[in-house]
Amino acid sequence: MTELKSTLTCPKCREASTETMPTNACRFFYDCPHCSEKLRPLAGDCCVFCSYGDVPCPPIQEARANGTPAKCC
Repeated sequence: MTELKSTLTCPKCREASTETMPTNACRFFYDCPHCSEKLRPLAGDCCVFCSYGDVPCPPIQEARANGTPAKCC
């Protein structure tokens, strides 16, 4: 089963926020609600959930579960 919640940790202020991940689009930007830092995916990652979340985005989760190549939104 695909997890739709991920806790993002801001690399600037180290505060965490739990967010619901979209299932039909990638989230490329995220404004930290604690310090207003604009987060962007790290090189090689498809979205902010894959870079800063404790759970990767739904397409990556599904690819891992199926043993298929990772393909994001």
